[in-house]
Amino acid sequence: MRSELGPSERSGAAGGACQTPGEALARRRGAAMYGLARALRQAAAAGRAGRPPAHRQGGGGAGARPWGWGLALGLALGVKAPTAAGCEADGGQEAEGKAKANPLPPPRGFGAAVERSRDLLRRIKDEAGIPGILVGVSVDGKEVWSEGLGYADVENRVVCKPETIMRIASISKCLTMMAVAKLWEEGKLDLDAPVQKYVPEFPEKVYEGEKVAITTRLLVSHLSGIRHYEKDITKVKEEKEKANRALKLTKPYQDKEQKEKEGKGIEKTDSVKPRKEHEGEVKSQNSKPGRRDKEFEQEEYYLKEKFESVIESLKIFKNDPLFFKPGSQFLYSTYGFTLLSAVVERVSGQKFTDYMLKMFRDLDMLSTVLDDNEAMIYNRARCYVYNKKGRLVNAPYVDNSYKWAGGGFLSSVGDLLKFGNALLYSYQAGQFKNTNGKLLPGYLKPDTVTMMWTPVPKTEVSWDRDGKYAMAWAVVEKKQQYGCCRQQRHYASHTGGAVGASSVLLILPEELDSEAIDAGLVAPPRGVVVSIICNMQSVSLNSTALKIAREFDKEKWAQYVD
Repeated sequence: MRSELGPSERSGAAGGACQTPGEALARRRGAAMYGLARALRQAAAAGRAGRPPAHRQGGGGAGARPWGWGLALGLALGVKAPTAAGCEADGGQEAEGKAKANPLPPPRGFGAAVERSRDLLRRIKDEAGIPGILVGVSVDGKEVWSEGLGYADVENRVVCKPETIMRIASISKCLTMMAVAKLWEEGKLDLDAPVQKYVPEFPEKVYEGEKVAITTRLLVSHLSGIRHYEKDITKVKEEKEKANRALKLTKPYQDKEQKEKEGKGIEKTDSVKPRKEHEGEVKSQNSKPGRRDKEFEQEEYYLKEKFESVIESLKIFKNDPLFFKPGSQFLYSTYGFTLLSAVVERVSGQKFTDYMLKMFRDLDMLSTVLDDNEAMIYNRARCYVYNKKGRLVNAPYVDNSYKWAGGGFLSSVGDLLKFGNALLYSYQAGQFKNTNGKLLPGYLKPDTVTMMWTPVPKTEVSWDRDGKYAMAWAVVEKKQQYGCCRQQRHYASHTGGAVGASSVLLILPEELDSEAIDAGLVAPPRGVVVSIICNMQSVSLNSTALKIAREFDKEKWAQYVD
């Protein structure tokens, strides 16, 4: 813990929201230099006294950090920070021009951020009555925290651990989008061709007497007009109108209430705030976490039929009318991704499930598998709900083979961190021009990830009112509307809700400095990735993940001045 604040830190604490990105960078550099000067003064004083500074004594004891000033010195002198393992083509060797520089010791850890985040998760767990919850956090490509709280299996008293595997629900859509993007990069898939080019089994559609086309691009942004679980178009339109009216009425009040709470130092937690998880996926606004709300009353959520192929599963919805003209409105649709899985299957020439499992191996996601009831899957958690009497019970049996692409995968928080970092690396790699071929290419090209994370017009995100839907991701763009007020960071996320499970994956990229990149001081991926999974349905987790990401981002920058 720091014993004093430098001038730059004091000014940042008082008015960080007033700063431009350039000013923020200057503040961090100034703080780093102040930390260096302070450490050198302490070291000089200790030398005169014949002993090391009291709070820097070595020996590995509690609180011992004999290299704290060395980190500031290394940053001030332009020493490159350690990069994530496996990101450099030469196996992690240091870049040309720094052979004489001593490598920096590993970071001291994120103890304070872990403690604050663990406390937040425990509150969410207790308030929502969650049996077990998993969390994983990586900073700059390195996993710095993974933990399980509670029980993976209540009946047998099996505790959660980082290796526990749970349903990730709609985060499956992000995995499917990775496959779509890869096939598009390889020139095998045309995003703007009618889906019947690849899947002739899906009938051509007519809306209000006009022949219309559904494309892959429309499917990944939920603009196709294909229904979700609700079959009654009248009910869907009524729900959308009701939600829009409620948003217009409550938004000014919520903004005012949030400002008042922030002024009083009160945090709003996910499990008690009135916010929807998905429009038509997980509606936690009017339901207790774990209870069966309107969304989970849909019969198709509880299908028990095992489908042998994704083509076969199209029969559920392929002959139903479109709810609107493709491209005109947003309607969240898991069935749209079932059709997308058929496109991937035909374009790749492999079964969809085989293609995805191969991709998982390439991404080193060895714990990510199909939610297959028959398979023996070690470390798989049980799923839970609350019944009408408020008692915890096992979630009903379901077979998710009809929606592999949209909500049918199991994974661990560690695997989701690997996936998030693969995307973050791909997104940022293009900015590192002067690496002399030291960096390996990303799984996707930078422009591809930029396309995926570009908000699409006419879309919406009910679990994050600051965001818009892009291509299988919700994206919040960087924005600051008023001086000395709230700064909105750029990040991408997706939440998930399934029978007996809730999830979130959030990626908070670092705003890269061109001077640091050109000098070779940093390497991708740079940023914070957070994944949370629990074995209880209807739990909103997005803002919890964002708070945790900010905690670790703040602690990372604090290390530069300690």
